Amino acid sequence: MMHALVSTERVPAGLLPVVLVHGLGMSSRYMAPLARCLARDAFVLAPDLPGFGLSDDPPRALTVPGMADALAAWMDEAGLSRAALVANSLGCEVVVELAMQRPDLVARAVLQGPTPDREHASAIRQLAMFFLTSLFENPGIIWVALTDYLRAGVRRYVQTFRHMHGYSLSAKLPYVAAPALIVRGARDYLVPQGWVERMVRLMPNASLVVMPSVAHGMNYSHPAELRAAILPFLLGSGPPADHSV
Repeated sequence: MMHALVSTERVPAGLLPVVLVHGLGMSSRYMAPLARCLARDAFVLAPDLPGFGLSDDPPRALTVPGMADALAAWMDEAGLSRAALVANSLGCEVVVELAMQRPDLVARAVLQGPTPDREHASAIRQLAMFFLTSLFENPGIIWVALTDYLRAGVRRYVQTFRHMHGYSLSAKLPYVAAPALIVRGARDYLVPQGWVERMVRLMPNASLVVMPSVAHGMNYSHPAELRAAILPFLLGSGPPADHSV
């Protein structure tokens, strides 16, 4: 069973629901600040992927396709026939895989802080950039991360990292038909600028926004600014706000 945070505010009828997908080792708590900001605009749901947060723990860490399968099953069970998905880090891989497996479910995709392919960033380099980027994060993220990591356990975290690092995102991107918005923080050293620019070129219908002065976890540290940047895209009412630098 997958646990999820669900908004309760009344929103105009006919709007796409928004599903928030967390990153490696984290849970829906990490997406909660953004969920609160978006709740007045759309019906928002933030699930815990299997093995993380309050969701059930499978015997072994799921692969990226396995997590996408679980997310699809959860959306079907929740009656979400079509949604806009907003993902961070590992969640971007899950949403890309979901868009390939079940394009009927993904109307739009926001890929914030997407993981680079292993040919663009070794595991050691990603770990080094993780620690560098953490210097520019909201200190509150540290507590959320540590408690979520402890709940998941070292073994599951390491197994999931290996699945994430071994997933070839660049090979999948040309097959994502849904409109996509890629968002990078200017202080997100985990995600090179050249990589997100390449993602835009690989995808059939993608655009890029670079947010100044923010890092990898902007969904937690700068949710209002992220909402302003992605809301026109989520609502399908126009281009994303211009926050490029």
